[in-house]
Amino acid sequence: MATEAHGSGGATGYIVHHLTPLAVGEGFWTLHLDTLFFSIVLGIVFFVLFRKAAEHATSDVPGPIQNFAEMMVEFVDGQVKDAFHGRSALIAPLALTIFVWIWLMNFMDLIPVDLLPLIGSTVGLDYLRVVPSTDLNATFAMSITVFFLILFYSIKVKGGIGYAKEMLLSPFGKWMVPFNLLLKLVEEIARPVSLALRLFGNMYAGELIFILIALLPWWVQPLLSFPWAVFHILIITLQAFIFMVLTIVYLSLAHEEH
Repeated sequence: MATEAHGSGGATGYIVHHLTPLAVGEGFWTLHLDTLFFSIVLGIVFFVLFRKAAEHATSDVPGPIQNFAEMMVEFVDGQVKDAFHGRSALIAPLALTIFVWIWLMNFMDLIPVDLLPLIGSTVGLDYLRVVPSTDLNATFAMSITVFFLILFYSIKVKGGIGYAKEMLLSPFGKWMVPFNLLLKLVEEIARPVSLALRLFGNMYAGELIFILIALLPWWVQPLLSFPWAVFHILIITLQAFIFMVLTIVYLSLAHEEH
């Protein structure tokens, strides 16, 4: 496909082709079908793997799936105990889902950039972007969901009046209500925006580097793609970890009554 792109639209056309989603609709109602498809499939993979691990759990010698599931559960549980100071049965499962699901999305970045689009072209798909976390719509959808959870628990734990006082009276007291409200609104809005943009920006840049490597001569590609792939494993794991930890911290703050 890189060779074809050089012949048709050149390097720019090749890059644009790989970064263009498979979309239907117009304007606000545009749906990125590839993002939805791969997100749902990876969510099913996560569900099936951990359900299988739970159903076949044994105290004898565990299999690789059980080992992986137990390692993930223990790791996430440790992070929740360290960062979350409230009481909620939702936080640990939510954190586990966020970490593993985002990691699986990010892992798609390690699949050769031409492989799945080439397969898609055989069934008539003009575009196919396979890494959901390189789609700003996906990262914002996850961060906005976290934002709604923050609002829900803030009001549930502190009460409507308590939450209103927090928004209007802190940090400078009742004589600075407009300024307090402005600061709190910026603080609240910055949380989902930073979550979404951080994940999107890092994964988009990583995908772009893989695409640029694919444009190089075939004998140069292995020299660059393997080291970058090894380094990128750290990036995809770190980004999933950061999203999870910040979610835990934000929800912990929402559970503080004072």
